[in-house]
Amino acid sequence: MKQNTYHIFFGNLASPLRISIISALKERDMSVNDLSKALKEEQSKLSHALSNLKKCNIVHARKEGKERIYSLNRKTILPILVLIDQHAKLNCDGNCKFCMMRG
Repeated sequence: MKQNTYHIFFGNLASPLRISIISALKERDMSVNDLSKALKEEQSKLSHALSNLKKCNIVHARKEGKERIYSLNRKTILPILVLIDQHAKLNCDGNCKFCMMRG
């Protein structure tokens, strides 16, 4: 069971678009329109990615008027992101693909 859970969870984080969404929502809550402008992506692509992130409670949505405002699950996801950053800072020697991508 856990292995499948890990696969689903980390699969959600494996998408560059989803990571961009998570990074943007780390800064502030946004609508799909706001995300589209910030990330220069089509709203339909963002909506599909947000749907997957919502299913795993990585992001939450609330309705404000006619818009849905998306926010990062700060209770669980934000601490994971902090841990990843700490891990990379302490353990990444610059020779792995991850380190090269961080530049």
